[in-house]
Amino acid sequence: MEHIKIAKVENVSVLHHGTPRPGTLHLTAHHLIFKQHTSPAPPQQHEASAPQLPPHEIWIAYPIIGGATRYSASAASPAHIRLRDRDFSFLQFRFQTDRECRDVFDSIRALSVVKGGVEKLYAYIYHPSPAERKFNGWAVYDAEREFRRQGVGTEQCKGWRFTKINQSYEFSPTYPATLVVPSSISDTTLGYAKQFRSRGRIPALTYIHRLNNCTITRCAQPMTGVRGNRSIQDEKLVAAIFSSSQPGACPTPPHLRSPSPLRSSGSPIPGNGEPTTAATLAPPGRVYGAQQHNLIVDARPTVNAYAMQMLGMGTEDMDKYMHTSEPPCTRIFLGIDNIHVMRESLQKVVEAIKDSDITPMPPNRELLHKSNWLKHIGLLLEGTATIVNRIAVEHAHVLLHCSDGWDRTSQLASLAQICLDPYFRTMEGFMVLVEKDWISFGHKFRDRSGILGHEKWFSERNSYASTAQEMDGAWDDDDDQGTPKRQNQGPAEGAAAFGQALVGQARNFFNAGQPSVEGDDTDLKIKAARAVEHPSTKPKEVSPMFHQFLDATYQLMIQYPTRFEYNERFLRRLLFHLYSCQYGNFLHNNDLERREGKVREKTHSVWTYFLSRRKMWLNEAYDKTADSAGREREINGGRVLFPKLGPGAVKWWAPLWGREDSEMNGAPPAPPVTISTPNSTTTTTAAPRNFTPPRPTVDDDGVDLELPPVQGPMPLPASTLNPVAAVTHLAEGMKSLAMDLPMGASLKRDRRNGDEEEQGTEMT
Repeated sequence: MEHIKIAKVENVSVLHHGTPRPGTLHLTAHHLIFKQHTSPAPPQQHEASAPQLPPHEIWIAYPIIGGATRYSASAASPAHIRLRDRDFSFLQFRFQTDRECRDVFDSIRALSVVKGGVEKLYAYIYHPSPAERKFNGWAVYDAEREFRRQGVGTEQCKGWRFTKINQSYEFSPTYPATLVVPSSISDTTLGYAKQFRSRGRIPALTYIHRLNNCTITRCAQPMTGVRGNRSIQDEKLVAAIFSSSQPGACPTPPHLRSPSPLRSSGSPIPGNGEPTTAATLAPPGRVYGAQQHNLIVDARPTVNAYAMQMLGMGTEDMDKYMHTSEPPCTRIFLGIDNIHVMRESLQKVVEAIKDSDITPMPPNRELLHKSNWLKHIGLLLEGTATIVNRIAVEHAHVLLHCSDGWDRTSQLASLAQICLDPYFRTMEGFMVLVEKDWISFGHKFRDRSGILGHEKWFSERNSYASTAQEMDGAWDDDDDQGTPKRQNQGPAEGAAAFGQALVGQARNFFNAGQPSVEGDDTDLKIKAARAVEHPSTKPKEVSPMFHQFLDATYQLMIQYPTRFEYNERFLRRLLFHLYSCQYGNFLHNNDLERREGKVREKTHSVWTYFLSRRKMWLNEAYDKTADSAGREREINGGRVLFPKLGPGAVKWWAPLWGREDSEMNGAPPAPPVTISTPNSTTTTTAAPRNFTPPRPTVDDDGVDLELPPVQGPMPLPASTLNPVAAVTHLAEGMKSLAMDLPMGASLKRDRRNGDEEEQGTEMT
């Protein structure tokens, strides 16, 4: 409580969409609470004794605050604080005096920038409600139980075994304790193979397709370097993966096979027409491994992958791997950009909606389009379609990686499994999937979410500058030392800063001792991660990777509305609790940190929250019979989902952004109309005939937001299959390598009358 300079402030107004609401502001150790004053109307005679409803309350957990700016009082406006919250809402708190405003701002900053590690967060003191105490969310996932469900350890999958080589986390500190590897590969061979994969993240099993025993394995990039290093043990491990299992009588009919050994990730895939049943699939006369074009998927752009060779890493030398199976395996690059590009994309979305506290006007639709957010989601779905098609249609194995194998790899592996296995489209299955491919396989939740805060995300101003200047200041990460960014730089200073930034990017790129410019923080030393060694957020590590995965899952849900047991509200609430720090699942970067932080003993699982409110997350349109066992051999319209690609296939997730679907996915703006007169030519834009002003809407958390429609053709991303073509895209690729803009999204907690049980938050 030493960080709280003032615990209660009367006569505060909160401004949202330009509408002020008077109330009282409370500051507690873990929440900022605004209680709105009610305007009592004269009671009717028969209502004189009726109890008054409690006032509207807004609860904001400090980790949900993405940034804040304090303004001193001026002739134009009173002293106020603008908050940017991670649910893409923006609030302005207005105060009576500068002193109150400054004390509240200093308190919020001190409470949001956590020093001393994640053990200081709310999850370590949170006490669940009685309803939650009936469930044990930590029991949802058990690695051996899940892989046995997939078939490991059975007669059908004799080609795989469990290994405890990482039980103490010394083999690979960022990997789970239990791994599944080919039965023909000894732990001794694994010990040699780990030297060839970044951070010791060797190829390991994450999914077996029960219909044909084809697999998805995941790993990190190889350490090929500029000299083209190789590892016989790694090649042997990959070969064992590609020849691990018998597929059974499930070859692909000739008319469904790709026209060439390597299918482009943008090529057509089966739709939802008449099903192809087992009767059309004649048993093969050849042995498994002799008819599949097994695939190595590198999720990165080609330029980025080859540029990593300068840092001693890179991508597979296919001369060494292509003959690990017969016919030769192939490799594709999916062209999915790194964490810095994704952070910039989200920041542009935030810039488009950042004035929603002071005005009801719609956001900048041009910026929304330029953010390329939908394009990035489309790339994920296209990569997913490639993997699903290769496994379900072509009956081949897929080995998947990006740089370190914990960002894009987790996205693609998870999305592919949702499409391939109906179990992961149930609520419990989705929980298992998140635990397996995100939490246990080492997605850096603490770093990517920025839950420990950073000093740079809080700034102060003496006068009311433009919104664009104000919002840009707290999010730029020109250094990592917590020094606030200087505001209102002149042209000369700005040019000098830009030049220094370019020099810094070049130095990072060519200095092998620096973290990976590809964006996954690769280095050549594999160290045991310790939670206490990471006391603060690194802005350059923040990126919306898990957010994008949930968004892509939402796209699949609206494409196949009857095939998911859970609803989109379930996904939104899960993203909310990524930032709420109310539960222990997402506080750490890997299982080693969780063990050292005693997460299971000292915190509660987020799945407890969902299980205790199960009915809230059920999809009423769910058709369980569509995924019955009798349909597992159908190709078109069977249990497997094929993502729909193409222009217009990806839509804005309107409820997540707090908007109505018509506002987010409505008709695009009318094209400019040129009017010519004898003396002049005027260009104007006509409003569409059905135009209506945007109206506020209230989402599940009581946040009223609006956003106008934004729509435009989404170009189909393409995979670069030929390394020589990298030269053509060099400029674009180098730009993506240098991208280093901060994340700019936020999320907040809101409590209304009767919402305590649903929120599961107690007042501290």
